[in-house]
Amino acid sequence: MSRIWNFSAGPAALPEEVLRQAQEELLDWHGAGCSVMEMSHRGKDFMSILEQAEADLRELMGIPEQYKVLFLQGGATQQFAQIPMNLLAGRSADYIVTGSWSKKAFKEAQRIGKVRCAATTEASNFTRLPYANEIQLDPFAAYLHVCTNETIHGVEIPAHRIADTGVPLVADMSSHILSRPINVEKFGLIYAGAQKNIGPSGLTLVIVHRDLLGMAPLTIPTVMDYAVMAENGSMLNTPPTYGIYIAGLVFQWLKRQGGLEGMAAINDEKARILYECIDQSGGFYANPVDPDCRSAMNVPFVLANSELDAAFLAESKAAGLVSLKGHKSVGGMRASIYNAVPLAGVQALVDFMNDFAKRNG
Repeated sequence: MSRIWNFSAGPAALPEEVLRQAQEELLDWHGAGCSVMEMSHRGKDFMSILEQAEADLRELMGIPEQYKVLFLQGGATQQFAQIPMNLLAGRSADYIVTGSWSKKAFKEAQRIGKVRCAATTEASNFTRLPYANEIQLDPFAAYLHVCTNETIHGVEIPAHRIADTGVPLVADMSSHILSRPINVEKFGLIYAGAQKNIGPSGLTLVIVHRDLLGMAPLTIPTVMDYAVMAENGSMLNTPPTYGIYIAGLVFQWLKRQGGLEGMAAINDEKARILYECIDQSGGFYANPVDPDCRSAMNVPFVLANSELDAAFLAESKAAGLVSLKGHKSVGGMRASIYNAVPLAGVQALVDFMNDFAKRNG
């Protein structure tokens, strides 16, 4: 069997080392005589998996003790509602809209309580970040919500653009978490769906400062209350045990790559060669995003002649390069080059793109 180069935006590629280890341990985890999928979530074996996963994540991201790490279900989309349920506390919150996912988060929060759009770049087709004079913040907001990497539009907020606004910063990091170091202390809450850089779908990571716990009204479902989930170690109900196990293996794999510093160096090189291919194609390919905020994880691009799109997708698939079709809302192509996509895979894509342009330009 030959494995493909998988550029899917999510569920996305997982490290081959992790998949092979999971395969080896599938029927018998460390002499337990059963699969992790079959274990009691409250037994000592699974508790050791959960505790190690949290310890490794804290080490990788430098998560201080004053933050709780929650392993939840429901996906990042559930967090669009769960965040205002927990944090609004009868007040208003600000949202900066820089793409499809922050727009959806804002729309969902409007169903829960009072929120306002502090800035949007929709008029620019979400190809840039808002300018300073376009951002109107409420200094008394319960929180400010941002999506630090827009998976569909390929817009990423650089670390130097993350500023202290005086209110808790809430960030959807689903599509670039663990791709490079971040200062967790700049954020009140970080959340991410697992199926891009963490593990399989079905697991959601929430990192929340303890000062933001305990503000949810008694009217919300208990399972949606961060404080209750924190008190119960993410196990008020049965957690996504196998997803947590795989995430733990990914965290250990990341440590073997040199941690997030080592991963950032690899990711920077992957992004560099792909954007260089696009920019130096003489207009055959184009990326619409402002170079100052191009995503290192999700790279959308179009062909100057859209009549070649079908041939590009068919020939790339035949070459073992799959899931390159762009999101239906923007069209074109998109290469998601997450942590588990190796440099060799991106180089194979670049080689194909150069050859395709040479033959069809």
